[in-house]
Amino acid sequence: MRSDGYENAAALLPGDIRAAALALPAALRGRAEEFRLRCGRPPALLLPEGERALIPRGVTERDLGALLETATRSSVHTALGQLRAGFVTVRGGVRVGLAGVVSGDGGAIALRRVSSAAVRIPRAALGCADGIIGPLTRPDFENTLILAPPGGGKTTMLREIVRLLGGTRRVSLVDERGEAAGVFESAPEFDVGPMTDVMTGIDKRRGAELMLRAMNPEIIAFDEITCPDDAEACRLALGCGVRILATAHAAGTDDLRARGVYRELTAAGAFRRAVVISRAGGERRAELREI
Repeated sequence: MRSDGYENAAALLPGDIRAAALALPAALRGRAEEFRLRCGRPPALLLPEGERALIPRGVTERDLGALLETATRSSVHTALGQLRAGFVTVRGGVRVGLAGVVSGDGGAIALRRVSSAAVRIPRAALGCADGIIGPLTRPDFENTLILAPPGGGKTTMLREIVRLLGGTRRVSLVDERGEAAGVFESAPEFDVGPMTDVMTGIDKRRGAELMLRAMNPEIIAFDEITCPDDAEACRLALGCGVRILATAHAAGTDDLRARGVYRELTAAGAFRRAVVISRAGGERRAELREI
């Protein structure tokens, strides 16, 4: 398994930007969360305290084109499905988020010109769930949501809890965007546990159907419940008596209950517990709460 998310992400950057990223000291690299490339502005490294310029020159359209070519392995047309969603995920679970000029309407949209890119740096954080895994599984694992704002570390926490649960239970991970497990040539590049099965590149509802039919899971894990179809995937699993671990965008349990997609699930008692991730002084901490 490859675990250096920083080098995997930096490898996508063009020329001198990549060289500057790889020349940074290890302590700085270990805290990095994203590379940000915006046309006409200096490329930046996102750190917990904010962004830091990598080189003084502005990013060009050619830089962004080179990034996209590398990310899609010179085959942009094969990644159109992901690009329509505004991102592409590459080896090691590195997600490249894209912004720019969009054409089309309804479901037939296309990103014609890229003006910004956010290259997320994935990494395993072994031990980040050590303080909550005991209470989370006592007396048994209950349906649980992992809550944090965007960029708050939800996927990292999901990956670690799946790894721990997947040591003793059959876990099915529906990894729609390919970030959580980082599957490459059929094998996860992140450790997600010896009893975990992964389905990548499929929407959560369809992925849940297939996993329930084929893999006999005890627990199904989803990254980012954001829309009614995702909520339906949860209801489908619950209807089959399977426990759920999922992530959601929310600052806490009160914020969760105020959001329409989650309100119905929480009102129906679908989730009883939440792992709430917060940040203080640049450090993240996780707390288990009842919903």
